[in-house]
Amino acid sequence: MRAIEILSLARLSAADRAKIEAVSPDVHLVDAGGWFDGELRETWPAFTSARYLAPGSMGQGTREERDRLLAAAEIVLGGWPYPKDLRARAPNLKWFHQRPAGASNLLGGDLWGSDTIVTTSRGAGNVLAIAEYAVTGIMHAAKSFHRIPIERSDAAFDARAYRPWLLAGKSVLVVGAGGIGLEVGRLCAALGMRVTGTRSRARPEEPLPMGFVEMGGADDLDRLLPEADIVAICCQWTPETTHLFNAKRFAAMKPGGILVNVARGEIVDEEALADALEQNRFRGVIMDVYDGEFERPPVDRLWADPRVCITPHISGASDRDLHGAIEVFRDNLSAYIEGRPLRNMIDWTRGY
Repeated sequence: MRAIEILSLARLSAADRAKIEAVSPDVHLVDAGGWFDGELRETWPAFTSARYLAPGSMGQGTREERDRLLAAAEIVLGGWPYPKDLRARAPNLKWFHQRPAGASNLLGGDLWGSDTIVTTSRGAGNVLAIAEYAVTGIMHAAKSFHRIPIERSDAAFDARAYRPWLLAGKSVLVVGAGGIGLEVGRLCAALGMRVTGTRSRARPEEPLPMGFVEMGGADDLDRLLPEADIVAICCQWTPETTHLFNAKRFAAMKPGGILVNVARGEIVDEEALADALEQNRFRGVIMDVYDGEFERPPVDRLWADPRVCITPHISGASDRDLHGAIEVFRDNLSAYIEGRPLRNMIDWTRGY
């Protein structure tokens, strides 16, 4: 049997390496996690490097040595960020698996739209941690907790400024009921909320997921939106979802509601969102993502508004690593060796 050359650009633990190598004795795995950091710093914005690369890491080996690693690879297990010219430097590449869940992370690189099989870890991230973050954000806005730092700064209470909600009985719309969205809906339902959701396409033949009272397709968004007290954005970023939430949709939402975004910042028209906040259309906005987060800080109009809680894409972090990327890769590796279809293949026409 021929050796299956796998190159990991993501740092692997000993346990993860053992899981991959156990799939087949023909697997030859090279762990080059961190090797490309120097050239990544040269090709990605400084803001990206500071956020995602190990402090001070400048990589290993020479450019020629890294080129040889890529040229030998049949399969690449990628992390974030990644070499934008990876496809051009890997002539034998058949399959690239991205540890992150979002296909949009690959935009701007030469893998996008190429003839290479590309898969993601969609649905296998730390979805419970992200769902808990979303529910925590909802509670933060519902109980007017944005008042706490204001009163600490003023060294004075204003009890009348609090307008706490009872969440039981409120309606929440989950936009993008995939791995993350289903967990958001389940947790919201456990708190007594009425949960509806949308997916890219309706599946009326399937039973409703746990906690949901209605599940529609993308075309049902405008029908369900005016009924929701809370909207949780959990969908993929694609050309169709760019600025999915714009001035028109903000105007259609219930005044004084809550908006949570744990998907991608580009799904929200942030200027329109800032305008809606000036019109007091939201009691609170929770954003773990924002437009351009890999290149710059958030826009001042949002960051300066006390009703807006912005965090640096940390919703998937927790004290327990429940990320299933290696399991997805391992299962796909077995399928690849046996000639079966791979899970989570990116459809370039759909964008995920």
